[in-house]
Amino acid sequence: MALEDAKTQVDHAFTRVERRGLSFENAFGGATSFLRRRYSKDLSGVDLAVTGVPFDQAVTNRPGTRLGPRAIREASALQTYDPPYGWGFDPMSAFDIVDYGDLAFDYAKTSDFPDALTAHIKTILQAGAASLVLGGDHFISFPILRAYAEKYGPVSLLQFDAHSDTWPDDDMARIDHGTMFYKAVKLGLIDPATSVQVGIRTENADTLGINTLDARTVHETGPLATAAKIKQIIGARPTYLSFDIDCLDPAYAPGTGTPVWGGLTSAQVAIILRELAGINVVGADVVEVSPPYDPAGITAVAGAHVAMELICLWGWTRRG
Repeated sequence: MALEDAKTQVDHAFTRVERRGLSFENAFGGATSFLRRRYSKDLSGVDLAVTGVPFDQAVTNRPGTRLGPRAIREASALQTYDPPYGWGFDPMSAFDIVDYGDLAFDYAKTSDFPDALTAHIKTILQAGAASLVLGGDHFISFPILRAYAEKYGPVSLLQFDAHSDTWPDDDMARIDHGTMFYKAVKLGLIDPATSVQVGIRTENADTLGINTLDARTVHETGPLATAAKIKQIIGARPTYLSFDIDCLDPAYAPGTGTPVWGGLTSAQVAIILRELAGINVVGADVVEVSPPYDPAGITAVAGAHVAMELICLWGWTRRG
């Protein structure tokens, strides 16, 4: 970067006029917007709104994912200099992407949270944009899916996770990050026959009809066959992609609340996501990044890379 370029750095998170294009600011300074996109509450003409949901009051084990959105944003600063490797296009230059900031909610009124998040996502969708949500614990996918199902009808769910999150729970008012996809099936928010869970390695006998490619299957058949099987099941249907960072083995993502050994590697996930190019991703989230349990920050780095790949997947079928 030339010296004269450095003199023009004035914190793109606030000052960039054009929404499109790379950013060459110092990665170690400035505001932590996602990918140095402009912070904006103006959704006019926006293609994709990145928003944080710093909520972790549904966890069964260790809290801390409320700090996930901030950590993922900070880690994403390393990815703003170049187009994402291996995709052949630059979504930062091809689409109008903004950082829509975080959902504001009263942490002391947990019961109000689900409706607040659904309304937040509906605002984005009604403006004609898609959402990429940075969590937060995994319960947040349930209120988000309510907004997407209202627009698209039952969507296909593509879930990367160590846990199925379909344990029985018929109390729809309970807020639990282990039962929300059970509720999503029962309420008709997702179509189980065209949904896939990848990387599962905890026991839950009743899959509710959702297709499962567990961690051992991925290790034995490989990422190329895994991606091909996912595409075969999902087809061209509108798909919501939810990526729980504990899909990765704790060696690659120690900063999470409920780590389980035997998970996928970063390399496997990178190949799978890129081989999924062409599926119709209409929205996505990255959840369960818990910075307090990862002093080296490698989990947030993984989360930021996953988030970029999800943007590429969303953008692949929408390129001009």
